[in-house]
Amino acid sequence: MEYLSTGEMSVMEKLEILSDAAKYDVACTSSGVERKGNGKDMGNCVKCGICHSFASDGRCISLLKILMSNECIYDCKYCLNRRSNDTKRATFTPEEICDLTMQFYRRNYIEGLFLSSGVIGNPDYTMELLYRTLFLLRRQYRFNGYIHVKAIPGADPRLIQMTGFLADRMSVNLELPTADGLRALAPNKHRNTILKPMRQIQNGIAANKNELALYHNAPSFVSGGQSTQMIIGATPESDYQIMNVAESLYQKFDLKRVFYSAFVKVNEDKDLPAIPGGPPLLREHRLYQADWLLRFYGFKASELLSEDRPFFNVLLDPKEDWAIRHLEQFPVEINRAGYDVLLRVPGIGVKSAQRIVQARRSAKLDFPALKKIGVVLKRALYFITCNGKMMYPTKLEEDYIVRNLTADAQEKQYFSQDGMTYRQLSLFDDRTLFQKPTGTDSVKSILGQI
Repeated sequence: MEYLSTGEMSVMEKLEILSDAAKYDVACTSSGVERKGNGKDMGNCVKCGICHSFASDGRCISLLKILMSNECIYDCKYCLNRRSNDTKRATFTPEEICDLTMQFYRRNYIEGLFLSSGVIGNPDYTMELLYRTLFLLRRQYRFNGYIHVKAIPGADPRLIQMTGFLADRMSVNLELPTADGLRALAPNKHRNTILKPMRQIQNGIAANKNELALYHNAPSFVSGGQSTQMIIGATPESDYQIMNVAESLYQKFDLKRVFYSAFVKVNEDKDLPAIPGGPPLLREHRLYQADWLLRFYGFKASELLSEDRPFFNVLLDPKEDWAIRHLEQFPVEINRAGYDVLLRVPGIGVKSAQRIVQARRSAKLDFPALKKIGVVLKRALYFITCNGKMMYPTKLEEDYIVRNLTADAQEKQYFSQDGMTYRQLSLFDDRTLFQKPTGTDSVKSILGQI
């Protein structure tokens, strides 16, 4: 059955529509794949080899991030591209995407492609188009750069398997944290349908590792791993529920990343929550911080939150919050504490903990040495001692520490309740100046005279 229609729309018109339609999908970071140029194909894919561009909101991006189509058979209540919306629709052909990717690459705008799509006609047809696009890019256009593609739940497993041998990373969007939320806002989608391709990709990656160990020339299958995305704030799940879902996904599906997307109300629907303060960006930020603790700091979701205390404190980062609730474990002696203990101290990260362990083999550390190592002392000083002494006379008492950590919260906080207090600075931004620049000032700045 043929659903694809190019119509009379130009490629640039499609690009404007479909790049804008992809902006709510946040699961598109580089995966750490390392594949050097081979002298024959166009491009390469190395950990830090991606050039940078900037989106209008200041985010650093390096991939051509588009939808193949914003046509969709589903009617998810939270989605701008849902079937019932009166939205201008567009669909790329696989050849158009290949041509765009190569043109952007040759101009050094990008080093890779992030490709997703609405469901056109049915999941199989859409997945076949995505596969065809990647096949053309790799085989005909000889593109060797990074490709992240979305797997379509419900598609034939063979199509997903074939696509996996062409992509560096694949992802399957969980959409909402719980099955109840999915039933309420996306009644055409089912949790099991989403988890099935996620399990297939996991098994494919594991099998491919064994093949690569035996046959060095075997093709790679999703070498950058898989990820997923959850919308936060559209349904009433607590932070505790969300972190437990994320922890379960990491443990059961070996995901590389779980992405959290603050709910943006793009549709008017009685089943969608009112968000008078705007998208919950500060909540999203705290979830990302907590996710980091799960993946790199040895924390468990049950340590960070509980059913009695199901939400993060927005004024403190999750590690500070945990430390204040476990003051019986502090202060920590820097010159004796184990690496795992150091990781739980606010202000000490993975690299600084490693440097501490390395440095104290040859000398006892003091506070100036910790500052040089990279420890954030204004956060750590409440929880550590050096040679049995604290940096300043400090009370090991919850209210005292919280007051001090949040004393300059207005200065430190990057997100307000509506999540939009930050902005890109102009040439004339100065917090001590209240007079706006004149037209003459602006001309002189352009000419380099001031």
